[in-house]
Order: sequence, then C-alpha cells, then structure tokens
Amino acid sequence: MLTLKYQKMKNFAKLMLYFSLTFALLFLIAVLLVYLTSWLSMLRSVSIETRVLDNAAEVTWKALPGVLYITILLALSYTARRKIAAPFAVIGIFIMGSLFAVGISLGISRAEALGPVFRPVSLRHTEPGLIFSRSDIDIILLGENSDVHGPRLVSIADRPFIYQEQPLGPNNTFLSLPDLPFGDEPPWFFQSIGIDFSLSARELRSRFEDSIISFGIYAFALILFLSSLRFLLELTQWPLANLFIGALVFRLILSLESFLNSREINSLIASFMDGRFPSTYITPIIFCALSALTIIYTFLAFVARPRRKTDA
Repeated sequence: MLTLKYQKMKNFAKLMLYFSLTFALLFLIAVLLVYLTSWLSMLRSVSIETRVLDNAAEVTWKALPGVLYITILLALSYTARRKIAAPFAVIGIFIMGSLFAVGISLGISRAEALGPVFRPVSLRHTEPGLIFSRSDIDIILLGENSDVHGPRLVSIADRPFIYQEQPLGPNNTFLSLPDLPFGDEPPWFFQSIGIDFSLSARELRSRFEDSIISFGIYAFALILFLSSLRFLLELTQWPLANLFIGALVFRLILSLESFLNSREINSLIASFMDGRFPSTYITPIIFCALSALTIIYTFLAFVARPRRKTDA
C-alpha cells in the first residue's frame, strides 16, 4: 500500500518536472522565433518612418498560447507513455498549466514597464530605380526609397506603363509599397496556425488587461479542456500516431477558439442564451461544458478498464 502511494507520488513529481522543463524550453524557443520573425518582417519593409521592433512584452504574449498548447500535448503524451493514471495526469497538467499561464502573464505585466528593449531599425536608402515585383505587377520608384509617396512607374502584364506622380488610391489615400522579395511566403497551413495563435494571444492579453478574473476564467477553462483530452493519446498502441492525432485535434481546438471568439459568433451565441451570461463568458462556458463531457468519458473508461481485464 505504501509502495503504491510512493509510486504515485513519484510519477506525479516526474510529471511536474517534465512539464516545467518542457514549458521553459519551448517558451525560450518560441520567444526567439517570434522575435526573429518580427525582425525578418522588418527587414522586408521599406518605409519613410523609423519602425521599432516588438518589445519584450509583446513578443512574450505572442509566444504564450503556442507554448501552452504544445506543452500540454507533450505532457499528455508523456503521461500516456508512462502509464500514469488519467485522473492524476489531468489534474497535474491542469494545475501546472494554470500556474505557468498566470505566472507568465503577471511577469509580462511587470516587463511592460520596461518599454521597448530593442533598438529601432534604421532606414535603408537606395538609388532611384528600385523595382518591386509581385505576381504580374512591377513598381519602379523614380526617386529614393525614403520618398515612398514620390513618382513611380507601374507595369502590369499586357498593359502599357502607368506613370504616377503621386500614388493615390481610393479616397485619396497613398498606396503602400509591397515587401521586399527576400523569400517566398510560407504555406497557408502554417500561416493559418500563426494567425490563430496570434488571435489567441490577443484574446488572452485583452482579458488580462480587462481584469485578472476574466483572464483566469478564460485561461483555466482552456487549459482544463486541453488537459482533459488524455484519451486521445491512448487511442492506438503507437505513441507517435497518438501524438499526431492529438496534434490534429489540438489544431481543431485552436480554430474553434478563434471561431468562438469572433464578434459575430460570440454575439450570436449570447443572443441564444437571452443574456443569461455576459458575452465574455461564452467561450469559457463552452470549454467547461466540453471539458465536463470529456472528463466523464475518461472517468468511465478508467473505471471500466480493470473490469474488462478481469472478464478477459
């Protein structure tokens, strides 16, 4: 009896250590990747204004949702491979995910007081004749790149040159220059994942700035829903296949999160509830309901498993 309790405590401690190390490593990598992406995007732009890279707080907010999703998925896979009981796995991952989410968010709020920590990107000057190409359209600047509102030639396939002394668009607004072609755009699949993670980060940040209670309710509901999906990592006898299945479901949950947080869908669901709950609580309520169903299924499967072994 004591040996069994000791083994459970040992497994729980290993899970805590695994979650902590995985989260810390992924968080460091994610912050560096987000900053690198921002830096590359800055290099590809031409503007008359000196632009500043994202500060440390902005970069951290962008990295937080992705790290949470991936860490929880890997932790669930770890508990399945180590044969840790599902109830202990769900509870442990939920506790650790909540602690890290709240702790990182509070740390970000303190870091924002430091202001931008990166130097502004200096303006790059070129000689007249700089050419931008995208699809079948070429834009030739007749002045320096610092004068982006200056004259230009526009070449469209199968049409004569168009001279624009002042590049004005609809409602007399200046047309912006395209990015420098330093490389091809990533596939849409990866772009969509980045967009959804950005929307998730924006939602977390807006709720945190609104109130810590609103942020906590949303973050706890999301983490509980993700943690309750332990059964996905036990669908087959191959851990790698289970991991891919879990990654696919987590991708769908990320899309569901963006879908539920959209203003139109949120207002539509709130109208069906006749204003019984504030619109800000619609998404957490749905996540909690899905979590309850998943936990009930996991509990029933956990209880029924020894009985099936005995019958066999």
